[in-house]
Amino acid sequence: MHPFAYTRVSDTREALKAGRAGGRYIAGGTTLVDLMRETVERPGTLVDISGLPLRDILVTKEGGLRIGALVRMAEAAAHPAVRAAYPVVSRALELSASAQLRNMATIGGNIMQRTRCTYFRDVTADCNKREPGSGCAALHGVNRSHAILGTSGHCVATHPSDVAVAFAALEARVHLLGPEGEREVPFADFLLRPGSTPQREQAVRQGELITTIEIPALPRPLKSGYLKVRDRQSYEFALTSAAVALHIRGGVIREAKVAAGGVGTVPWKLPAVERHLIGERPSDALWTAAAEKATEGARPLRHNRFKVALLKRTVERQLRIVGGTK
Repeated sequence: MHPFAYTRVSDTREALKAGRAGGRYIAGGTTLVDLMRETVERPGTLVDISGLPLRDILVTKEGGLRIGALVRMAEAAAHPAVRAAYPVVSRALELSASAQLRNMATIGGNIMQRTRCTYFRDVTADCNKREPGSGCAALHGVNRSHAILGTSGHCVATHPSDVAVAFAALEARVHLLGPEGEREVPFADFLLRPGSTPQREQAVRQGELITTIEIPALPRPLKSGYLKVRDRQSYEFALTSAAVALHIRGGVIREAKVAAGGVGTVPWKLPAVERHLIGERPSDALWTAAAEKATEGARPLRHNRFKVALLKRTVERQLRIVGGTK
């Protein structure tokens, strides 16, 4: 680990000043400290923001939720308002990591975490995300765990967050505070596909601070859930996952929100699946037909071709569970 300076701030003004000067924000530290230890990240200054008042979970007057960026993952998963309104969020958080990590990691830090690609974390390997222009070792290496959606010739790494898949499905918004004031970014635009600049992973400007993640109000009744497929049931990242929320009234699907994880360079919204569901009556045939749309645009690699069929099965299974026809 390389030498660095450390400062702890007590209000957002101090944090923004330190961030604008180049400091890196840290709270739970469950990702950044690992990357520093592996010399993947070498920040000159760490700005500890764990003391900032960003720990509230509030129900909006419209019926949505606002989750503070420094709310611990375990706290958000157990919160009555989260569990009652959006079980998909609670379940995604519970399946994300070990209990110890969930007790430390924050919601803001979770969506800012970097990929778990082994080549990114191996400083001897070529990685455009870590060192732009060096190449992508995963393209022709062992790529079983890598993305089949949203890839480019520069990067095929998946985004590791589970709760980000739920946020993508629910069309959440990220509230940011920076030197130029407050702004709001749709979750679909917050995490960036690699394209030709894989080193740019989030739509965060220099010195900006995540303050809140807001989930909009959705029509009720709403059933939702999260299904994660992984190599082992203990702490492990997804091979694929599905976040589903359905509003069914009068026996007809009126609203559908679906996203997949473990298969995309970012949490992958599935609008083709959603369109296929809306206006239809739940049935086994409908779930199967809708799931076929999940892999449109997929570009599998040598070792991860199995993810095409696995994603379809995972989406279909979760649609059956949430839709009540399992």
